[in-house]
Amino acid sequence: MESSNLSIFFFCCIFLISSGLIVEAQDSPHHHHRREKEETDDNGFRPAKLFVFGDSYADTGNVRKSLANSWKEPYGTTFPGKPAGRFSDGRVLTDYIAKFLGLKSPVAYRWMKLFGGKKLRNGVNFAYGGSGVFDTLANVLPNMTTQIDFLEKLINESVYTTLDLHSSVVLLSLAGNDYGAYLATGGTIQGLPSFIPLVINQLSINLKRLQKMGATKVIVTALEPLGCLPRFTGLSSYQQCNATRNLATNFHNLLLQQTVAKLNNDTNSSTFFILDLYNSFNTVLEQKGNPQGDLKFETPLKPCCMGISSEYFCGSVDEKGVKMYTVCSDPKSAFFWDSSHPTEAGWHAVYTTLKSSLGQLFQFS
Repeated sequence: MESSNLSIFFFCCIFLISSGLIVEAQDSPHHHHRREKEETDDNGFRPAKLFVFGDSYADTGNVRKSLANSWKEPYGTTFPGKPAGRFSDGRVLTDYIAKFLGLKSPVAYRWMKLFGGKKLRNGVNFAYGGSGVFDTLANVLPNMTTQIDFLEKLINESVYTTLDLHSSVVLLSLAGNDYGAYLATGGTIQGLPSFIPLVINQLSINLKRLQKMGATKVIVTALEPLGCLPRFTGLSSYQQCNATRNLATNFHNLLLQQTVAKLNNDTNSSTFFILDLYNSFNTVLEQKGNPQGDLKFETPLKPCCMGISSEYFCGSVDEKGVKMYTVCSDPKSAFFWDSSHPTEAGWHAVYTTLKSSLGQLFQFS
């Protein structure tokens, strides 16, 4: 592996630093919430709520409106029809997991004060685009530990209870921002083999904490094939993934698999479950669609929304407000929306490949 290539790889892993993202954590509301009764039946676990932690693959609106492209056109054009804080043209991973569980997508943490009450019955989404298990951007993004702190505060305030967490599903999304931040703040290529286990170890600490807080069903994402993101495939005119970058991804995922297996073994439980985004992304990209054949992506590595040059991004405008990006005619024909994130159709295709394994986990479909 060439050091220069690896440096570019890990520097680019952080999705949102290049867009100048700055986020403020919001205080929790002080209203109370009536806990719903846990629902179970003969077919298996029926979750009462969904609690979400992580980054832009799961964020549904925690980033401040003025500080991220996810609140700018053309984001949100497919759903809900205007920018709404999702890093896509429409729905993201959280929305599809909620759909599978028979829940509405949980309210974003920042909007609890405005959309509390009945909205809280579905849980809360604490994910912030650009975050990681460690601090990723000058300590202004709530890392995963801080996000879990937010939930703990809500429990302490009796907005939720330990029993709420016990009867719910927890989703943790980790898409690679820690590695970009590591090199951007002075880390070296030579130090990466020692740093990647630190990321997994911190994730393990977070997982143990959630279990101690009462979580019994925790889904954690495997790292998607980073070498297939458009920011890298652009070097081959969006024709092929970068194998070197995907090898690095595999190292992360191997350690994750070993860690989750050990956690379940040590606690004699099946609390933790890996959502295999690596293989599901690859399946859709290789087949240029989903296995069912109802979604097709002719050039799956090419994003729908692109800056007109390397200095611009999807959603960028110049000082006069002129659009500095292009958008494909039909987002449903593209797997990727921008340089790092799938379209709604892309996430739908990934979801269809994961549905059977989710069904086995929860023993219902």
